[in-house]
Amino acid sequence: MKNCFKCGKPIDAEKISFREECRACGSDVHVCLNCAFYEPGRANDCVEPQAERVREKDRSNYCDFFRFKETHEKKSGRTAADKLWNELFKKG
Repeated sequence: MKNCFKCGKPIDAEKISFREECRACGSDVHVCLNCAFYEPGRANDCVEPQAERVREKDRSNYCDFFRFKETHEKKSGRTAADKLWNELFKKG
């Protein structure tokens, strides 16, 4: 599922254009914060080494490497990491 980085609402567009906006909140969609290659702490906060530097991660950009980040809905309130943590440190 593709979700807006800002409001979390689903984005139903198959192909994301450079000018695409979220229908729910109006924020830009073709942004680093929605990209599968975005990773804070890496060089330029991107795992794609050929991508040019983008200063404003929440604004529309013309990066040709953009791939919309797929997110998966949680079926329960806990993540798998939470479950493992609780099992590791369970009392009893």
